Amino acid sequence: MTVLQQLADVESSDSFSNRMRSARFEKFLGLASTLPKPIRILDIGGTNRFWEMRKIAGNDDFQITLLNLQAEQQKHSNITPSAGDATHMPEYEDNSFDVAFSNSVIEHLFTYENQQKMAMEVQRVAKCYWVQTPNFWFPIEPHFHVPGWQWMPKSIRIALLRRFRCGWRGPCKNRDEAKALVDEVRLMQKNEIVSCFSNGTVWAEKFYGLTKSWVAYGGFPSN
Repeated sequence: MTVLQQLADVESSDSFSNRMRSARFEKFLGLASTLPKPIRILDIGGTNRFWEMRKIAGNDDFQITLLNLQAEQQKHSNITPSAGDATHMPEYEDNSFDVAFSNSVIEHLFTYENQQKMAMEVQRVAKCYWVQTPNFWFPIEPHFHVPGWQWMPKSIRIALLRRFRCGWRGPCKNRDEAKALVDEVRLMQKNEIVSCFSNGTVWAEKFYGLTKSWVAYGGFPSN
């Protein structure tokens, strides 16, 4: 594992990425503490491991539904895994949850149109929301771990993935595989986040004066 992979390993409680997530989560808990218990949370793209590391797994004050393309294994009484599509959630009625929660998912939807669809569904299915995503202008791309990756021409990114391991991805067997990985990740800029969540607050998470990620949140009593 490279140095950057160690820093970005969300499975490690000591990693830089996990420490940043923990700090963000404390801010989230401060907002969520104003809600009546139990708090019904839809975690879009979430995992059992995330809630275990935050010591929420098994805590009946939180009733969590995980939504992924493929459902995770059921492991905890207060966490229900499910399969679904972040851009289209007809299985849930309006305001089915107290909070829609998402970490680093909305940038994996290929297009801005899909990101807008997810944002609309997030605000429809829950009374409150908390959506985090990496900043397009932060110099180190968090998925491929290459400085300036997101600013390179697509053809160069595809060529690099064909030949090298970039972050958690590559080297790819063929051009189509590399292109699919490049196309999947679309980092967002502040104006796009503000547009998608115009009724909420957009918080800039800082790292040495640079905005590492954006968090859009809204609907909380103290918001």
